Amino acid sequence: MTSEPNTWQRWERYRPSKGLWFWSCLACGVATLAVGFTWGGWVTSSTAAQMAKTAANDARNELAAAVCVSRFEGSPDASAQLAQLKKTELWDRDEFIQKGGWVTMPGSKEPMVGASNICVQRLMTATIPPATGTSG
Repeated sequence: MTSEPNTWQRWERYRPSKGLWFWSCLACGVATLAVGFTWGGWVTSSTAAQMAKTAANDARNELAAAVCVSRFEGSPDASAQLAQLKKTELWDRDEFIQKGGWVTMPGSKEPMVGASNICVQRLMTATIPPATGTSG
């Protein structure tokens, strides 16, 4: 009666060929790339550059919108302008803000188009008290 080798003994005696090693390593590399790019969050350098550019542009627009709201609220006729903005048609509000000059940053000649929409959204929810006139 001969005893059969158990699984561990067979594993210790196993010697894979060079071809099997090559294809196993190649399959592991492909699997690593597939998992990394689909679930691991890996991106190519061009995608990362595009993401960074978009993030920088969004941040610039957010900052310009904050300046726009501050300048709008600081203007002497802010409550009247806000009432006029709310009466303006939805598609003309960006242009209203741009023409008012609130979204044109200091040192720039052109308004920041991407910031005007954010500025309008913030102003539509803002409440500006009416200006109190001081007469002497």
